[in-house]
Amino acid sequence: RAQLVESGGGSVQSGGSLRLSCALSGLPFRRACVGWFRQALGKDEEREGVVSIDTDGRISYADSVKGRFTISQDKSERMVYLQMNSLNAEDTAMYYCAAEPGYCLGTLQKAAWFDNWGQGTQVTVSS
Repeated sequence: RAQLVESGGGSVQSGGSLRLSCALSGLPFRRACVGWFRQALGKDEEREGVVSIDTDGRISYADSVKGRFTISQDKSERMVYLQMNSLNAEDTAMYYCAAEPGYCLGTLQKAAWFDNWGQGTQVTVSS
């Protein structure tokens, strides 16, 4: 059974940075699509896709984070990281890591595509 554990959330001021981490286990990491999603408090819409990455390195970012967020992975440690710079109040949300065997195919996959999720880590940006 896949397990995903996020960490690294916190509170920062506008313009600040945070680095989120996602530790994966129970999933064949050599062929997996991993995504970061976020959901703001009180919003019932489907979780917003932030970025997805294939284990072969293909990456797709949401337009709202391009140039500010960077995803990376350490296959040996089974870790995926999300470096978030130039944060603003609209980035405030619970951030979730998700994974699914297979390939993202360079597409920012929607939340419904993923069956394996972490518990989330809160990011709060104050202006």
